Amino acid sequence: MSDTQPILELRDVTKRYSVGRGIFSPRRPLHAVGGVSLSVPRREVLGLVGESGCGKSTLAKLILGLETPTTGEVLIDGRPIASIHRLERARLVQPVFQDPYSSLNPRKTIAAIVGLPLSVHGEGSGPERRDRVLEMLRLVGLAERHAAAYPSQLSGGQRQRVAIARALILKPTLLICDEPTSALDVSVQAQILNLLMELQQKLGLTALFISHNLAVVQLLASRVAVMYLGRVVEQGPTAQVMEQPRHPYSRGLLASVLTPDPRLGLPDTRLGSNFPDPLAPPPGCAFNPRCPMVQDRCRSEAPALRAFPGGVRAACHFADEVPAAAAAE
Repeated sequence: MSDTQPILELRDVTKRYSVGRGIFSPRRPLHAVGGVSLSVPRREVLGLVGESGCGKSTLAKLILGLETPTTGEVLIDGRPIASIHRLERARLVQPVFQDPYSSLNPRKTIAAIVGLPLSVHGEGSGPERRDRVLEMLRLVGLAERHAAAYPSQLSGGQRQRVAIARALILKPTLLICDEPTSALDVSVQAQILNLLMELQQKLGLTALFISHNLAVVQLLASRVAVMYLGRVVEQGPTAQVMEQPRHPYSRGLLASVLTPDPRLGLPDTRLGSNFPDPLAPPPGCAFNPRCPMVQDRCRSEAPALRAFPGGVRAACHFADEVPAAAAAE
């Protein structure tokens, strides 16, 4: 396969569920993901950001093959994921989940947990597997003595290191990190982020890093995509999106990052408290009820992703005016 071929490619992917609100209420469609197109080149990290409920985790399930798209296509190494056998899929794509407490079997030792993928795929003899497990534990910053321990004997940060070791033991083509630090203490979050950065540089990892925090994504990702109500509203090089966001929602997410200076108080995101209902999205631009720049056109016409200088694409009718509005504040 050519190095120019993206490891991960999503082509106009949608995911729709049918949900009910009560015994006597008719079922209604929920558009969890609506027409998302993304690609992740080899040895790069794409950050996917947005508030809870925007569709990030659903997108991760679609990429892992745990859910099937309603329409559109997910390709790994240029192949439709639906055509890949689940064992081969597990070798190609591995997840690191949010909660290290529930993602590890409490009855298995750390060596057994990390080595399980090797056993399932029949790789190596017993001693060879043991050597690979110990090598992987060292790579993620754990000692050999941890191999005989159980998850309950480890801290949250150590458990997440175990989860990362298990995900990497088969040398997957793509790593899916779904909020891998949000369940950890702040000081431990920094350690795990530093570990992921080191591993990405050392192993040349290709990864999708999902988070609600743009500041976290800035550390790891070379490119970023911002999701709102199931759609990508802005994407581009991380530095460009951080320095000059072209969508009001991206601007609000950046403003929501807390500062360590207590004198500054809580940040004003200008997003209000009118959170969207995915069962009843507004007409026009889905962000219009919360947008500080809303105009009549936004309430009737949905904006398309448009290209801007610097490799950025944004879905806002007034994307040209957003940087100027931010500078004027």
